[in-house]
Amino acid sequence: MASLKDFEGKWALVTGASAGIGVALARELAKNGAKLILTARRKDRLEALAAELTAQGTEVRIVLADLTQPDAPQAIFDATAGLPVEILINNAGLGQFGEFVSTDVAQEISQVRVNCDAVVHLSRLFVPGMVERGRGWVLVLASTASFQPVPFLSTYAATKAFDRSFALGLAEEVAPFGVKVTALCPGPTQSEFFDIAGAEKFPGAKKMTSRKMQSAEDVARLGLEALVRGKRTIVPYFGGWLSAVMVRFVPVGLITYLVAKVMRPAR
Repeated sequence: MASLKDFEGKWALVTGASAGIGVALARELAKNGAKLILTARRKDRLEALAAELTAQGTEVRIVLADLTQPDAPQAIFDATAGLPVEILINNAGLGQFGEFVSTDVAQEISQVRVNCDAVVHLSRLFVPGMVERGRGWVLVLASTASFQPVPFLSTYAATKAFDRSFALGLAEEVAPFGVKVTALCPGPTQSEFFDIAGAEKFPGAKKMTSRKMQSAEDVARLGLEALVRGKRTIVPYFGGWLSAVMVRFVPVGLITYLVAKVMRPAR
């Protein structure tokens, strides 16, 4: 029976490994015996996490990379040359709350680059080796935002819909070769996301941050358990799962109207 111990002794690449869910995923993988390649932009945080995990007996390498740059996925791949990466964790992601007509253009484009381009590029680089070996695992961080449009978080939600669709399609393609792909769709999680994405002016986002959010550790554990079992989509909390089911039966126009009403920024 599949278990997280299936990851023991295998190399796992974790993107966005400097904070939040990425750190929690790295720790969970290490706890179950995986060897780690950690990549992110913040060297100090990567080194601190690497030191922590190395002290616990985990073999760790770090690769500094900025996935907003188009050549970053290839640089990561080149840096791992010779290592059989059997677990790819596409965790890195960006968001930006705001009225699309006035948001920072660079940040809008960066969301597409990190949340979509980098996921595709890294998967295209690492999955062929998994297929050749007849074994591998790919986790793609989507979101409960992937199940419906989210006004004032429009680009982010669209990129996460892309991630979920990409993961599901890829999962079907590579299943005959022993490779498992899972879309992890968390909801509000304890992380830096809301602060970095500029949620402070948005009442709907503030309500989310004021509620009890799921821990990154729970999200990571449930996501990896789903991955090792070959479950193709996991919404790691009941409220998110219920919402994902309900939106199938509600007209999309009504959903976007109601979400916009809740999310409209304070003036």
